[in-house]
Amino acid sequence: MTGRRRPISPRPFRLLTGAVAAGALLMTGCGVLPGASGDSREPVTVVTWAPSGASGPDATNMAGMTAMAQTYASWINQEGGVDGHELRVVTCDEQDSSIGAGNCARRAVKEKAVAVLGSYSRHGRAFMAPLEVAGIPYIGGYGASEEEFRSYMSYPVTGGQSALLAGNAKQLAATCDRVSLVRPDTLGGDSQAWLLNTGLAEARRPAPVDVRADEGATSYDAAAGRALTGAGEDGGCVTAVLGDRTETFFDSFRRLEPAGGSVRISSVLGSIGQPLIDRTGGRDSPFEGAYVTGWYPAPGDARWDLMRDVISKHAFGDNRIDPDDTGVQTTWIAYTALKSIVESLNEADITSRKVTKALNGGTRVDTGGLTPALRWRYEDMIGSSSYPRIVNSKVTFQVVRDGRLVADSKNFVDVTKTLSDASATG
Repeated sequence: MTGRRRPISPRPFRLLTGAVAAGALLMTGCGVLPGASGDSREPVTVVTWAPSGASGPDATNMAGMTAMAQTYASWINQEGGVDGHELRVVTCDEQDSSIGAGNCARRAVKEKAVAVLGSYSRHGRAFMAPLEVAGIPYIGGYGASEEEFRSYMSYPVTGGQSALLAGNAKQLAATCDRVSLVRPDTLGGDSQAWLLNTGLAEARRPAPVDVRADEGATSYDAAAGRALTGAGEDGGCVTAVLGDRTETFFDSFRRLEPAGGSVRISSVLGSIGQPLIDRTGGRDSPFEGAYVTGWYPAPGDARWDLMRDVISKHAFGDNRIDPDDTGVQTTWIAYTALKSIVESLNEADITSRKVTKALNGGTRVDTGGLTPALRWRYEDMIGSSSYPRIVNSKVTFQVVRDGRLVADSKNFVDVTKTLSDASATG
């Protein structure tokens, strides 16, 4: 988004259909919803935040996540609510800033939210402390901040970028004789290199050629040259994990690679996704044939059908929501997880304390196969000092074929050992 930024005052999204007949009045307060068990069930308030009006060359905007939260509320309330509770969704523009993240967290406290769901922020230090003080669980964040995998009030649904890098090593080890890794020249980038090296070593593959690159570069010709030399002309692979700059790197790489070259390219979701493939030409995209490691099933998998149907019926024409976007998918999964938790409680009044107790007590969360079944007991965590809150260390292998991300492996792939080994020796 470009242009002059103006302050955005997030407003609660409140929609509840009390009857399906035309002209029926919207219900407010704590009335009994269709499908409720007969007791008076209080509304359940949750918060979802993401940057939607951020500006600047390095700004990230994820407006589809808050839009997906609103769409979920519209749908579930027409279905009778979450176990009979009206779902009240408050959205907040995080503005891709620490001030914005802190303000959104304080908004969650003010609204007495039972949880923060399916949100995106790179500023974990700013938002996690207010949530910890108020006892509000953070469920299913995008994984963009380290605190999401460390805070005792965070309940991640994926293993974050660490799991993706560990999985990417396994995916590449199956076919690549040599690997060049292009990554940011930062401490986080150092961790990426170590994870990829650990995974390749487990498969008895050579260590990757470590190509450090400037996160803010507008051209990557030099890095592309080093990566191509490291991969070799036959049987080698180049994997790049540069976030929004990954496209820029592969533009430089394609200009250097010999016509018809056999070097395979690769990345992880968040750096490459279906929206980027579509935007760069679909079948004619430079990412055709690329290996991609993800958290969830490929976009065309039947397990996404319910989400797609909900978007089609309740967000028709809302171009903020792309069902192939990983952020939108993460928000859907987080709300699915909350539904499972609230149903397990089966109480008239849902509080953040009750939700947290259910999470810590081992309530089993079913996400419809979009992730393995989730639990956040101590014994469910992988036991790694570097990633103490990860309970889902499984990833998916995908490949770009005919312009679409499709499954490269039928099942989830467990990378617990790689994460544990990297943590123990890093």
